[in-house]
Amino acid sequence: MSLGFSIQNAHVRYGKREIVQYLSLPTLPHGSLTALIGPNGAGKSTLLRAVAGLEKMQGIVRLGELDLTKMSIAERARRVTYMPQNLPPGLSLSVMESVIAALRVAHVDGIPLSNEACLREAFDALQRIGIAHLADQLLSTLSGGQRQLVSLAQLIARRPQVMLLDEPTSALDLNYQLKVMDCVRGLVREHNLIAVVVLHDINLAARYADHIAVLRHGQLYASGTADEVLDPELFAQVYGVQVRIERCSQRTLQVLVDGAVTPP
Repeated sequence: MSLGFSIQNAHVRYGKREIVQYLSLPTLPHGSLTALIGPNGAGKSTLLRAVAGLEKMQGIVRLGELDLTKMSIAERARRVTYMPQNLPPGLSLSVMESVIAALRVAHVDGIPLSNEACLREAFDALQRIGIAHLADQLLSTLSGGQRQLVSLAQLIARRPQVMLLDEPTSALDLNYQLKVMDCVRGLVREHNLIAVVVLHDINLAARYADHIAVLRHGQLYASGTADEVLDPELFAQVYGVQVRIERCSQRTLQVLVDGAVTPP
């Protein structure tokens, strides 16, 4: 039986500056979505990149019995896939070609795909997110939000065991924010995956995440379910704002910001 995904004593520094300080997360089970929240500069994106093997890190990252920190970046990427905030502009590939290229690099389930299977998997990924109509467009002609959706399509087509998504909704309108989060949560449930998502929108985190981890100054400030973690004191201490936390008529938790905390 898989033991889930764990991050132990993660430590990242840039020169003398400590960005992530010996941070550990509770083991994240398969079939779960975890939101990383916290103010700018808390270390959320750096932690995600380090876990993906893109930043030099002290500490241990485990998937079940596997120590991912002892693997090459290529080996790790077959199990853990990272989606950056932005897909680089100016690429001369079409949307469909870019998703197929991602499939050929990764191989779904470690097995090289035929041309027909690549086309099918790529189109299914685009259709799942609702951007199949962009299949023939060049990446260089897309908006930032559209490139973000293509990046997600590349990720989900590869079917990693762990998905690391860095602000996947930041450039999207409200409609696509919900579509993306519905898609990610649906994949997690359907394929028993693990997702770790950096989010700035606390209400999206409360709505979609099974588990929330709050980072502050490169350290874990709190973790648990939305009901366990989100309270006015946390927002005052971590974000410097006064909030009310209520439930709407559909019982969804809502964070309402009243204003900045007044210094003593």
